[in-house]
Formats: sequence, structure tokens, C-alpha cells
Amino acid sequence: MEADTVGRLRREAAEYYRDHRVPQRMEEALNALFPLRPADLYGDLANFFSKFSKAPVICKLAGRKVLDGVGQPTLEVEIYCTVKNHEKRICSAIISSHYQIPENALSETTKAGEKERNDSVTTAVEWVNESLNTMLRDLKPTDQCEIDKMLGEYFSKKEEEKKEIEKEEEDDDTLSITSCAPLAVAQSGQKKEAKTGKKSNIETTIPPAEPSESVLCGSLAIGGTSLAIAKAGASINRIPLYLHIALLKCSQDSPKEMTLPLPMVTLLSCEKFSPLKLKLVKEVMLIPPVQLSLKQGIERALDIQKEMMRLLEPAEKVPSPQLADSKKGRARNKEKKASPPALKRVSHLGCLITGCDNLEQPLLLMQTACNNIGLELGTDMYLAINCAAHELMDYVKGKYEILTGTFRSPDEMVDTYVELVNKFPSIIALVDPLRKEDRQQWNNLCCALGSKCYLIAEDAATNTSKLKTDQNINIPMCSGVVLKYVNQTKVSDLVKLTGRLDGQRRITILGSPDGESSDDSLVDLAVGLGARFVKLGGLSRGERVTKYNRLLAIEEELAKNRTLRYDENFEFTDFAEELQPEKQQHEVLPPPQLESVPSQLSVPALQGHNVPAQLLESSTLT
Repeated sequence: MEADTVGRLRREAAEYYRDHRVPQRMEEALNALFPLRPADLYGDLANFFSKFSKAPVICKLAGRKVLDGVGQPTLEVEIYCTVKNHEKRICSAIISSHYQIPENALSETTKAGEKERNDSVTTAVEWVNESLNTMLRDLKPTDQCEIDKMLGEYFSKKEEEKKEIEKEEEDDDTLSITSCAPLAVAQSGQKKEAKTGKKSNIETTIPPAEPSESVLCGSLAIGGTSLAIAKAGASINRIPLYLHIALLKCSQDSPKEMTLPLPMVTLLSCEKFSPLKLKLVKEVMLIPPVQLSLKQGIERALDIQKEMMRLLEPAEKVPSPQLADSKKGRARNKEKKASPPALKRVSHLGCLITGCDNLEQPLLLMQTACNNIGLELGTDMYLAINCAAHELMDYVKGKYEILTGTFRSPDEMVDTYVELVNKFPSIIALVDPLRKEDRQQWNNLCCALGSKCYLIAEDAATNTSKLKTDQNINIPMCSGVVLKYVNQTKVSDLVKLTGRLDGQRRITILGSPDGESSDDSLVDLAVGLGARFVKLGGLSRGERVTKYNRLLAIEEELAKNRTLRYDENFEFTDFAEELQPEKQQHEVLPPPQLESVPSQLSVPALQGHNVPAQLLESSTLT
């Protein structure tokens, strides 16, 4: 009886292994490896059979609350997959939050913002650990589009649930005030009369500000999960994340060459609420020439930063000529050297902080720093200015307050920028020079400066998820858009949107938010999507420098693989010429298939350069 059982089991085992072609593949493996006689025979056997194993599938998502670079809570999503019958942690992704606390925020505002942020992260963690964990189980992390579609549908359901709750609350409020409706009507009528005189003046001068878009509590879970899935897909395919993203955009056709985004390095932040006057300039950024390697450009930016720090040393730290050689002077200098530098000198963006009295002062300071180290602005380095004009509008006067007590109308702002760029031709980019509502002035500014300066919408563009749903991309006329990976933004959204921007001949800038984390995925996204610039902040603070190091590592890798190409020069758009009626017939949008090609690879006028030898050296900032 026992012998019959053993015989039956042997026959079943033989049939089972034959059905799975084990004897045949074993023979193939032994025949292939014997001539090689590898030192690690079982290691090579494992590698041979691993290609026949099932594709990894998601078995668990884990969300948890972590801190970002400014100590605020944000979301981390971990992906676990079943790999060769074992649960394995594949990767994690940290998504940055969109929440920003203004420089002059009241303590009540700060507390309310912190509570809202905490609630959003807590809800996002619950979504990931519960609903999304169940929904995505047993799916392949390489199916990015399918998973992003499911995430989008889940988010839409949550939005509908929120609307239903808000509608119920409104109905309850309406019922509760029915008894005192006449009083409410009388009061509302009085308010309208009181404001009529003020509003009529404003509405005739400037368009009113568009209402800020509400952010669904927990939306971080969508963006964080999508990014973590992309990283897991790249890891399973054993390719870098930037190449995985490029394949998604190019419909799985591997690009033969890739260009890198130029960094917008924030060097100077002008405090808008300092005792000094200047309010218009939020950031002064450096853009290296396209002819330099990234390593050379960043090293040059570091040299300028060091010289700028020397120039910004407080006057009391610089010894006077009379006291420099005296014992008293030496003692005082020694005493001051021992005192630590003020922490206020470096902002959360990783750049130097200063206040200025006029619009030209920071630019002249930058010019002086470059001249002192033998560089020429406009040749060896270029400038970009983040104006953040939406923060400057005085809605009572209907004008921008560019200096303390100095106001400019939207039309006057256009003249101010034209004069500034003509005086400082090294400025090749203006970010948010106007509010998004001042569309006519955007048109005028583009016609006046578009042929020599990038006019970029950051706050002036609506959020990424809304941009992708609008076929016309409802933003002012501009050279390009800053995209940020926050909230419910998905990787597929960025792929579609950048393809659409390419088709409309607008450049893409990937930007990091104020509260940045140590996750460097943003750089891979920028490279894979073919962004023209990447806006990462300054060259201080670990969470910022990590991303610059990643950019340098990608440059070195592409140079080693001989797939790196440098652009020949900056390319601007002559909006005035495009708007001429007789030429509008020729300005036909490219065919849809160009959406799948990175913008930097589709410009025939650009030619490759020899890869600098410096790229093969170590490229790590400390």
C-alpha cells in the first residue's frame, strides 16, 4: 500500500515538472553553464531560472507620516511586492506638501495651517493603509497607466463624497436660519450698499482675483502612491526612474539621446517684509550657459555664492582700516570670528537672505560678485527672477506694491519689466511677473520681451490636475509653466501635460515646493519628461543639495552611456511675430504624435557637443 502511494506521488511529480518544462530547462541551464564553469555555479543557476519566475505583484502598501525639510509632516508611501513567493520591500516615495505659511503670518493663521496640514497627512496615511492597499493588491507595479486610472477614479469618488457632505451641511444651515430670514436679508442688503462704492472702482481697473482652489483632505495619498508605483516599476525593470518615465512618455520607445534640464539655482531671496523697501523680487536665480556641463555650471554657481556671502557680511564684521593692525582691532576681530553666523542668512529654500532698497540693488550686487571672480553676467552666467507678483497686489488701490509705498498698475508693470530687461540683458527669465488675471498685460509683456526672455507662469498657472483636463491649457500667454508634483497629481498626468505643452511649444519647468523632502525623484521626473529647466532652490540645505547631486549623477551616467546631448543655445518665442494675422495660418500645432517625444529631442536646430572629460570625475556636493 505504501509502495503504491510513493509510486503515485512520483508519477504526479514527474507530470507536474514536465508540465512546467523543468527537465527541459534544467538541461538547457546545465548545457549553457558547463562551458563557462562559473565560480558561483548555484548563483548562475539561480539567475538562469529567475527569468522564468512570475512577474512581481503588489502585496502591500504602507503609508506613514514623516517630516519634510522644514520639519513639517508629510506622507511617505512604501511598496511591497511578492517576488519569487516572498514579500519584499521594493521602494518608498515621499511627496511634498503644497502647504505654505506666509512670511508675516499671524500665530492664529500658523496654527490653523498646521492643523489643516496634519489632518491632511493623517487622512492620506489612512487612505494608503486601508482603501488603496486593498484596491491595488495583486496588480503589477509596471502597469503605471492602469494604476493611475484607478487612483483617479478613487479620488473622484472622494470628491463626490465631500460635495455631498457639504451640500447636506448647507441644507441644515438653511433650515436653521429660516426663522430669521428677513433679518438676514436686511443685513445683507446693508452690506452691499456699504461696499458698492469701493467695488465699482476696483472692478473697472483690475480683474478680481480668482478664488483659490480647495484641496481635498488626504489628496497627498494619490500623488504619493503614483510616484511610489513609478519607482517600483523602474526598480523591477532594473532601469533608472528617469528612463522609466521617458519610456512612459515615448510609448515604450527608448530615446537614443537625452538632454538634461538646466538648473535654476536660487542664490538670493529678498525678504518682502524686511525693514528695507524692495518687495518685487522674491528670488534671484542663476542659470548656467548651455555650453557648460552641469557639473561646471553648478561649480560656477557655488563660486558666485561664496563671493556673494563675502559681500553680504555685516559691516560690523569687517575690520576698519584704522583698527585692523592695532592690538585692539585684532582682539575685536578675533572676538567676532568666534561668534556663530546668523541662521537667518540661509532661507528654507537653501539660499542667502537679504533686504534691498530698490529693484536694481540685488542685480548690481550679483554683477559685482561675478566681476570679482572674473565672470561676466550675460555670457558666463544668466539670471532669472521670481517676481511672485500675485503677492504684491493691493486690491484697494488696484495696483502692485513693488516698493514700500510705491505702486504700479498692471500696464506700468509691463513697462517696468521692459526697462529692467533692457538695462540688465543677462535676465533671461521672469517667473510670475503678473497675476494670472492680468491676461492682457501678459500678452503685452510676451510681445515686448518674449523674443529674448522666458516669461514663466508658476502661481499664474492653475494646478496640474486642472491643467490636464483643459485641452486648451487655460493659462495666460507665456513661454512656459512651472509644474509641481503635489497633492493628487499623478505621474500619468505629468506625462500627458508635458506632451501637450510640447505640442503648444511651451517649455516645461519642474519645480520643488517650499517644504521639500530628501526624496530626489523630482529630478528623474524632470529628466524623463524632457523639462527645459528644473527649479530646485539653493545650494544649501540637505534636501536641496540631494537633488543637485542626483542631477549630477544622471549627467555622469548619460555621458558614460554616450546618450547625453547638450543644447546649442537658448530658444525664445517671438510672440509678436506669431500674432501677426498673415502668419497665423502657418502656425499650425504639431501632429499629436509629437506629444510623446521629449521637447528637447524634437528641435532639429540643436546639435550635440562632445561630452566634457570632467563628467567622468566624481560629482558629489558636500
